[in-house]
Amino acid sequence: MFDLKEFVKRSERVIAITHKPKEHEYRQMALTTGIGMALLGFVGFVITMAAYWLR
Repeated sequence: MFDLKEFVKRSERVIAITHKPKEHEYRQMALTTGIGMALLGFVGFVITMAAYWLR
């Protein structure tokens, strides 16, 4: 069964250890995410071109 008190206790613990990212951390996450998106897009493009040429 769902225990509301236990949920509140765990939620308070999670909120206590979280923090707003600093500018350096934010830039690093944004750069990493951008590189990952670009790589996935490139891989998708290569697969699409390979499928097109193999038809």
